[in-house]
Amino acid sequence: MSYTSITPLLKKLHNPRSSAPATAEEIASSFALLFEEDKISPIQAATFLTLLSATSRDKDADVIAACAAQMRNAASPVDHTALLQAKNGHQRNEGSYMGGLCDIVGTGGSTHRTYNISTTASLVASSLLLMSKHGNRAQTSISGAADILSSIAPTPPNLTASNAQNLPKFYENSSYAFLFAPNFHPGMRHAAHLRREMGIRTIFNLLGPLASPVEDMLEARVVGVTEAVLGPVFAEALRISASKKGALKAMVVRGMEGLDEISCAGATECWWVREREEGKGMEIVLFELQPRDFGFERHDISEIKGGDTPKDNAEILVRLLEGRLDRDDPILEVVLMNAAAMLVVSGICEAETSQMGEGDDGSVLKERGPGGGWWKEGVRRARWAVESGSALQSLRAFTEVSNRLGK
Repeated sequence: MSYTSITPLLKKLHNPRSSAPATAEEIASSFALLFEEDKISPIQAATFLTLLSATSRDKDADVIAACAAQMRNAASPVDHTALLQAKNGHQRNEGSYMGGLCDIVGTGGSTHRTYNISTTASLVASSLLLMSKHGNRAQTSISGAADILSSIAPTPPNLTASNAQNLPKFYENSSYAFLFAPNFHPGMRHAAHLRREMGIRTIFNLLGPLASPVEDMLEARVVGVTEAVLGPVFAEALRISASKKGALKAMVVRGMEGLDEISCAGATECWWVREREEGKGMEIVLFELQPRDFGFERHDISEIKGGDTPKDNAEILVRLLEGRLDRDDPILEVVLMNAAAMLVVSGICEAETSQMGEGDDGSVLKERGPGGGWWKEGVRRARWAVESGSALQSLRAFTEVSNRLGK
């Protein structure tokens, strides 16, 4: 068997103080080999991933951006013309939201075993935005995004139908799509055995939030990280991606307790990546959010823990969307906070009025908070999505389409 040798790169990574250190492009080119069968020897592949981690090159913004681009390049191609037509059929422009696809996703890695906050927030936000939730089964937790969705009773969505070929068809009848990572990234199977054998976190654990197969059509996203060092790194990686036609609106968040989402227990660090007011490039605005900025009291992290199984969390999800949780339930409030952030980043909260539907009087809350965001207006809209039943309808539409396409 003839492998592609990456020995010169490994030597550069092993000696980072050399006069010619490895470039992000060199690293990304070798990373791309991992998505092809028998392109690189297992020993060199494991050495490569280990050296990236040991030298912290896997936490360089340019390396993360370049490797994420290679991961997207290896993904199954989506028919962008058909997807654009389906997207345009929704005509959801409002405020500075232009009706594009949105995502809310985290790196995982938290030790708190919290409920599936971002997955539920994505469903809530899909009442007003076109959500394209990129996710997978649990890697470090009990219940990943795919686990909770496939555990919904009595009829769960058919996640096998969520693939590149079917994606435009989801948006023809739904404002929500779940991009089940294994269906969109078939090349990942070539690295699966290696990752299991290594048994440690590698750059693969960081790239998911930046590897959406619909990157070119993403308008806005919220990305959660658990490590403080990753906040500015991901923000810069998103800025780099935006400069190369990625999502122009993004925010990286980290709950101070090590949550990869906005925390209900205290401060959340935020890095808002957005266009400068004068339209000259992108800026990264750093600030903190507190529960009070959303109009809520603090809740201890223990109050938003998930159940012992994905089925337990799926039951909470259904109860929440059916409006059967108390209005001040900690899980409901933390979901509303994260959905609100998605709505704010999208730009929809900048509208002078709202026409969400029955129960909405159109009166917006014009109170700016940290970073200049309309956080309380985001909560108002997110709460309407739950209490009106619109978020539940989004889940039902997604479920119906997925099962029809999966037949």
